[in-house]
Amino acid sequence: MSITINLLPWREAQREQRTRKFYAIVAGMVVFGVALGLLISQYYQLKLAAQEQRNAYVSDHIERLNADIDGVSRYASDAERLGEQIAVFQALKAEQTNTVQLFNDVANSVANGVIYQRLAKSGNSVSVTAVAGSERQVSEQLRRIAALPGLGVPSLSAVENDQNGTGRLFRFDVNQTPTAELQEAGQDVERGTP
Repeated sequence: MSITINLLPWREAQREQRTRKFYAIVAGMVVFGVALGLLISQYYQLKLAAQEQRNAYVSDHIERLNADIDGVSRYASDAERLGEQIAVFQALKAEQTNTVQLFNDVANSVANGVIYQRLAKSGNSVSVTAVAGSERQVSEQLRRIAALPGLGVPSLSAVENDQNGTGRLFRFDVNQTPTAELQEAGQDVERGTP
């Protein structure tokens, strides 16, 4: 007599148990994978938010620095413009001093019998029209002008009889030597420094 043992139901039960165990492990791995993915995603989101904060901080400071740079460039251009204006004022002041010196020199150099009718100045060139009683007075006037330290040697351009017939009308041109102040101011204007 032989005993027959049917192992099929037992194998079937064991197979189902292994299948359930496999699905449970797969489901656990899927849940673990999703949880791990969410954690990694959350970590990268936090890192991204921190980096965006740093970027915003840097951008804010860049904007402040750009505003400061604009302010400094405005101040620099204002300082340059003020320097130019100061140089112009210094040149005008020196020119005024030069003109006053010219009038003082001319007034001190007038010879007896000479009457100035016209005095014109253009840059450093001075043009004078005067009336003298005689040619000797014309010569004396030209010598006095030549002896002045602020004026160069005069060049006589015309000598003719006065329309009234009372004397000699003469014209001469002379170059004025700029004073040291005017020369310095002119050099400053050329260099662009105040």
